[in-house]
Amino acid sequence: MDNKGRYKKNLYLFFIIIFFSLPCPSTLWAENDTPYIIGPEDILEISVWKDPDLTKQVIVRPDGKISFPLIGEVDAGGHTVKFLEEELKKKISEYIPDAMVTVMVIQVNSIKIYVIGKIARPGEYKIGHAINVMQALSLAGGLSAFADTDSILILRSEENSQIKIPFNYEEIKKGINLEQNIILRNRDVIIVP
Repeated sequence: MDNKGRYKKNLYLFFIIIFFSLPCPSTLWAENDTPYIIGPEDILEISVWKDPDLTKQVIVRPDGKISFPLIGEVDAGGHTVKFLEEELKKKISEYIPDAMVTVMVIQVNSIKIYVIGKIARPGEYKIGHAINVMQALSLAGGLSAFADTDSILILRSEENSQIKIPFNYEEIKKGINLEQNIILRNRDVIIVP
């Protein structure tokens, strides 16, 4: 088999693995029943019922704060939507008694992963849902022909340290040790040597 044929076969296998590694939507939600935590660059829509002047889309700044009419700056980053609604309601009720405040996350921009090294499209990827390593490699266009497929690393920050998680693409391709195809966390870095 020539290189072109091998490349097509590997590409086909890659997409088959990606397809079968996708989590079922109901499984994904069942595993992740914790409320979403707002982060920097997220876009929120805040509305006060019966007051169209107080319906705004705001971007969470890098310091985690948002600015809103009447009340100025409010901490949003690191909090749930429900918590932010209650905080806004308290502050706005000084001006509008019994204000009904709704907060919606319009766009998730704070959850990012990074893929670097011998990959088709290295870079930062904003993800709005849980993905695993194989899906991230697919987002980045797949491995280059010169990638060291059995020495891929995931760097993960935990508190004040970083941990290295090994990932062997060759084993995954063969259906071995599938548990290493972990769900990625915010700010994980995949290094493809």
